[in-house]
Amino acid sequence: MAGFEDIAKKAFYMGVGFASYAQEKANDTLKDLRVQAQKLAEEMAERGEMSAEEARKFVDEMVEQAQQGKVADGNNKSDQKEPRRIEIVDEGEEQSENMSEEDLRQQKLRQQVKSLQEELRRLRKET
Repeated sequence: MAGFEDIAKKAFYMGVGFASYAQEKANDTLKDLRVQAQKLAEEMAERGEMSAEEARKFVDEMVEQAQQGKVADGNNKSDQKEPRRIEIVDEGEEQSENMSEEDLRQQKLRQQVKSLQEELRRLRKET
């Protein structure tokens, strides 16, 4: 009987050890997430993309989502039924000679996305 008690104690202590280790790793991951979210918020605030208050709310929301076990970007595979829709706003036709290199790349990407959207619609009609 003494052998069984020893095995039970060791199994219990091993379980407690695993739980403690998992908690430490989760806390470390949560701290890392908070630091990364804070850095991102500070960068966005410096660039003027969000205010200090918005940055603080952003960090709090990220940490809260992590604590609840949600994916940060909200893309739960079980919730996705179809691809996320992306809207492309056409800012009017500009002459290519007046466009910067970045604008030309953006225009080319818009055209590629439009052609892919059309092909997707065509493929959906076929099925």
